Amino acid sequence: MDIGIPREHRTDEYRVGLTPAGVGLLKAMGHNCYVEQNAGLGAGFSDFDYEHEGARIVYSPLELFARASLLLKVARPTIEEIEMLREGSILMGFLHLAIERHERIDTLLQKKVTAIAYDLVQADNGTLPVQAPLSQAAGRMTPLIAATFMQNHHGGKGILLRGVPGVPPAEVVILGAGAFGTAAADAFLRSGASVYVLDKDLSKLQALDEAQGMYGRLVTMVSHPFNIVKVTRFADVLVGGILVPGARTPIVVTRDLVKRMKARSVIIDASIDQGGCIETSRLTTHRDPTYIEENVIHYCVPNMTSVVARTATHAFNNAAWPFMQEIALHGLEHAINVLPALKRGVMVHNGQVVNPTLASYLGMKGVAL
Repeated sequence: MDIGIPREHRTDEYRVGLTPAGVGLLKAMGHNCYVEQNAGLGAGFSDFDYEHEGARIVYSPLELFARASLLLKVARPTIEEIEMLREGSILMGFLHLAIERHERIDTLLQKKVTAIAYDLVQADNGTLPVQAPLSQAAGRMTPLIAATFMQNHHGGKGILLRGVPGVPPAEVVILGAGAFGTAAADAFLRSGASVYVLDKDLSKLQALDEAQGMYGRLVTMVSHPFNIVKVTRFADVLVGGILVPGARTPIVVTRDLVKRMKARSVIIDASIDQGGCIETSRLTTHRDPTYIEENVIHYCVPNMTSVVARTATHAFNNAAWPFMQEIALHGLEHAINVLPALKRGVMVHNGQVVNPTLASYLGMKGVAL
């Protein structure tokens, strides 16, 4: 199999689709690995590191895409990358197709590309094994981001997360108790903040309370609309961490609620890569991460973990490797048949939409895989 690892071309994307160690494992199986020049630099991997493991360095994305029957990416491909995809090839990455333009999905269908979304690879218990480590990393980053933008010279109110004796800590509200929300709650609690976590799933709130209740500053609430109204009014930091696999994230915080928030409070909408759960959210970048709307600071960077690229690349490679390995050893059809989690991640295959959620988004009837 000819396997391609491109350099990511989206703004501020420093992660890479496969580590040099992964290349070594695939080469040992007898596969050819092509790596675009400088693909791994952002994550601290040189071209020499890849060559040492047996990769061949190529100097243009056009050559790489033309050679690859299996393409290992991180970010959703650009229109230029989609146009370069080889007909009948396999694309793996964090694709987030629910917010992709219809014409780009049409091109994937025309080229009979099999698109496998890491963000939709789903175990029988509903967990997302490849998405989870990046969600955990992003959750652990969130207090650092909040602490930065609450500082006066970043436009914030000058609130310290932990507070000091005689001055209370910051009030942090987290919407969603999944992998991201749980990691964020843990990190904020360890930073000394008072934390409120809302979710519609009582079992998730129960698990979070059992794990973190010892800190005494954790409050869990069911995410009824009246509870969301209540907590947004006093939040110093509002964190959106809602995920509906394969679908656009529902908006649960309206513009009217944002208007009622404290002046110069901070919103971190980590669900922005699926459209965002706060009505006033819009995409930002690491280079220009915030904007102010309704007198509230908004941070809406979709690829949060890109700036911890080495950790993030190792983390998701560890989780994705069993799926890569099965495809490399036995081929796509066998891998889909023996790995139900992988099958759930297939979005389009052989010119047809096979994911029902994506089919609904496109307004068409899906085909069973």
